[in-house]
Amino acid sequence: MSHSAANLANLDLATLAERLGRLCRDRGVAITCAESCTGGGVASAITSADGCSDYFETGYVTYSNAAKMRLLGVAEALLDTHGAVSREVVEAMAVGACRDSGADLGVAISGVAGPGGGSADKPVGTVWLAWGDDTAAEAECLCYPGDRRAVREQAVREALVGLVHRLEAR
Repeated sequence: MSHSAANLANLDLATLAERLGRLCRDRGVAITCAESCTGGGVASAITSADGCSDYFETGYVTYSNAAKMRLLGVAEALLDTHGAVSREVVEAMAVGACRDSGADLGVAISGVAGPGGGSADKPVGTVWLAWGDDTAAEAECLCYPGDRRAVREQAVREALVGLVHRLEAR
């Protein structure tokens, strides 16, 4: 983990959200999120910052595959072939969220928060995150320890950290 990443990992969600907001305003960037296992946690964190309406208009909670297809344009074939918890699906979710909302940058999350639902290929704690725009996204798979609450909290934090990193690089 880089020094910057280590510093971000130690910030509380409210401080991360405030930093994200400053970066969005400074760079004139609108953001969005498409969430499954976090159930709106990313949107909640983003909207905890004062003035968030300057850069955040729309977030998506697409818990079911049907919602991912209907709201984000995720292809049924991707879901059938790879499953909802996959690189291909979170990348499509991020692209679809940006395309639908008009945002410049988006994050998407799909995972197995537990306590059930895990498999040998995707054990409880497996979370795919993707960051991108309306044309392309890049994804990362992480496996978080802990119970359902801990997995969700860690995924929300990583989503915000990833947004901050990408904006800092602009």
